[in-house]
Amino acid sequence: MSDENIRVLIVDDEPLALRGLKIRLQEFPEIEIIGECANGREAVRDIKAKNPDLVFLDIQMPGLDGFGVVRAMIGGPAPLFVFVTAYDKYAIDAFEANALDYIVKPVEEERLKDAIHRAREAIKSKAATSRESQLVELLASLSDDDRDRIKELINDPDWAEKQRYAERLSFKDGSKVVVLTADEIEWIDAAGDYMCIHAGGKTHIIRETMKALQQRLDPARFQRVHRSAIVNVKKVKELHPHSNGEYFLILENGGELKLSRSYKDVVARFL
Repeated sequence: MSDENIRVLIVDDEPLALRGLKIRLQEFPEIEIIGECANGREAVRDIKAKNPDLVFLDIQMPGLDGFGVVRAMIGGPAPLFVFVTAYDKYAIDAFEANALDYIVKPVEEERLKDAIHRAREAIKSKAATSRESQLVELLASLSDDDRDRIKELINDPDWAEKQRYAERLSFKDGSKVVVLTADEIEWIDAAGDYMCIHAGGKTHIIRETMKALQQRLDPARFQRVHRSAIVNVKKVKELHPHSNGEYFLILENGGELKLSRSYKDVVARFL
């Protein structure tokens, strides 16, 4: 990079957050924004192609999340990373992943100034050149599943064109953050402007649309069975036909859901 400019890539799956951070960064004359990415897959591609000095990286993204992006840099030149997160709990994980810094949303001007100052000093002191060796240490902490998943995403020549689905859902529930694996989820139903996620005998209420959730979940495992319900097909124990053309789904936990006639083509998923 030049003595004056820090070449920056911004990564966030929320368009408003991406735009807001870009506007704030444009206020710093030394910052040169060289790209914007809406997911982890695009981030890996652009980091390798554009070689930024600094990446502002959202942690929570469907498919390949922020930590996955960092891990994907193992074995090649790695930029400095500043993690951007909605939840403070990720700060510890961020530093374990050798991030330069982390910022909690909504981004405050002073925290952004601090992060840019850290980046400037790290680059001047050549600290960035040692980051690859630190990132390599992450490899030892990866599970086999994590390693295989990242390898699949990076080595697949068509990975940029394929949609990947969330293996985990993270959301705020009061003062805590709940993390559910996709396999834990039994079914999801709508309650006004909120969604009720049923898992392990508990119901978690989040503010998100049915459409948005459906886009994040793998259709091979999660099927819409009613205009206001999605079910994990692995959790369905029995399928009972009704005389009016509808079906009743009996779940492993004893729960019962109606499969409306509008979604009768889904029946084949349970046979």
